[in-house]
Amino acid sequence: MEPGMEELMPRLLPVGDCDLAEDFDPTVPPRTPQEYLKRVQIEAARCPDVVVAQIDPRKLKKKPTVNISISGCQPAPEGYSPTLKWQQQQVANFSAVRQSLNKHRNHWRSQHLDSNVTMPKSEDEEGWKKFCLGERVYSEIDALSDNENLGIDYIKVGFPPLLSIVSRMNQATVTSVLEYLISWFGEKKFTPELGRWLYALLACLEKPLLPEAHSLIRQLARRCSEVRALEESKNEEQISALNLIICLVSRYFDQRDLADEPS
Repeated sequence: MEPGMEELMPRLLPVGDCDLAEDFDPTVPPRTPQEYLKRVQIEAARCPDVVVAQIDPRKLKKKPTVNISISGCQPAPEGYSPTLKWQQQQVANFSAVRQSLNKHRNHWRSQHLDSNVTMPKSEDEEGWKKFCLGERVYSEIDALSDNENLGIDYIKVGFPPLLSIVSRMNQATVTSVLEYLISWFGEKKFTPELGRWLYALLACLEKPLLPEAHSLIRQLARRCSEVRALEESKNEEQISALNLIICLVSRYFDQRDLADEPS
């Protein structure tokens, strides 16, 4: 340390010469404050100025793999790119939904759930996937018998994101369920059930975003753009739903690098 720095950075524990017993042994526990401070000085003096870490080169042979995507969203199919006016309207509508939800959250939270509604625990990933998507979508059952009344069998069709349900979800649960559904969507097709829940969870997501939520919604927007680009039948309703999610992530949650360029 340079001489001048000593004055700028005085010692926190200045220790002068102190009278220590002749039988002072620095290897045994100190008995007085003076012995303790002297022992600290001795140990500090024994520390080398430079320390070289001992690294086993065999552990460096396998390079760690980190998957980080910094690319934006894939463009919409030709003729399906949303206009700027449409995007601005969706952001305004979404903002109104969030304000209404926050204003009436306590009211909806106090409403009794139907006897057949049992919300899974926050950490129950499979339970939440079945709860939101229904056994039919979750299990990818395409054929349905004619006598099945799916309109009332929520176990099969999934529970809709009712205000009385989402108002009971704290931010940790909202983030967890969002993660579960995005994970499922990463390998599966887009469905109306999934779209309704994604919209509702985004409406419940508080700003400013936590790092985990920030990463999740960016992942969601990119996945929507991938599915949209691969949409062979050009289902206008589905493309519109995917456009909506990308719009909300990019323009409401300020992820502008993911936004669709106005057509």
